[in-house]
Amino acid sequence: MNVTFRQLRVFTEVARLSSVQRAAEALHLTPPAVSMQIKEIERQVGLPLFDRAGRRLSLSTAGEYFLVYARRLLGTLKEADDAMARFKRVESGLLTIGMVSSAKYFLPQLLAQFHNEHPAVEVRLRLGGREQLAAMMQANEVDLTIMGRPPKDSPHRAEPCAMHPHVLVTASGHPFAAAEHVRAEALAREAFIVREPGSGTRAALEEYLDSFRLRPVFMMEMNSTEAIKQAVMAGMGVSLISLHTIGLEWRNGLIAAPPVEGLPLMRRWHVVNTSNKLLSPAAEALRYFVLERGEAHLAAMFAGSFEAA
Repeated sequence: MNVTFRQLRVFTEVARLSSVQRAAEALHLTPPAVSMQIKEIERQVGLPLFDRAGRRLSLSTAGEYFLVYARRLLGTLKEADDAMARFKRVESGLLTIGMVSSAKYFLPQLLAQFHNEHPAVEVRLRLGGREQLAAMMQANEVDLTIMGRPPKDSPHRAEPCAMHPHVLVTASGHPFAAAEHVRAEALAREAFIVREPGSGTRAALEEYLDSFRLRPVFMMEMNSTEAIKQAVMAGMGVSLISLHTIGLEWRNGLIAAPPVEGLPLMRRWHVVNTSNKLLSPAAEALRYFVLERGEAHLAAMFAGSFEAA
């Protein structure tokens, strides 16, 4: 096969997004150019790599296997590029940063500051759950990851970069909102809206409940912090979520974070990367930037919320 690395990038992006149109937008190409590259790869391979249903694509069985090798080849090329950048000591190029959903409320602003100081570095963001991000790191699809709980099973380096408080949130009209202090035992009578099992927010809640031996009613489970906030504001229940996700709603009186016994639950944000990977100069520059500026950045962004908690 004479498949090029450019074609492999196109293929993996179409596989990730299941759409030629969306892949073209992400790659800054035209949809016909993307379609042509996919057809050429399939011609080289001699097998259909996608099953087509209208405009939506899904990987065929052969495509699933080919994706593994495509990612491996692109990962090796990225390692070679990073190694050459270390020899040249060049802080430029493309960095791909993974982040959990809670980090989207502060990380883009921090990265904008980094870009102002390192304009030759282009930064892209990949959003995912904890296990998804761990898989991306292993596949060399992201250079660094920002998350609360580092993965347990894969070899990695995790460095704390800022405090990560979790608070109880209620509707602004909830009786707790006007209370000077809420005892933990009062939560046993509340309906909780929770994240899916395996999420850092769910783990924080379970840790807190276990510490007070509480068994409240779990009313519903949602896999989106935004959906949880909307449900809480509608009075459907209470929730324990990251303080860094409620700044806008709290400042506008749409949601309350009452003082509750044992809260906020203090955890930490971490900068994570695979331990067996040497970072490029650009990735090292970003790593140091987040470690040095992360705490102050969050304190400045959520000063009012911190005082309330």
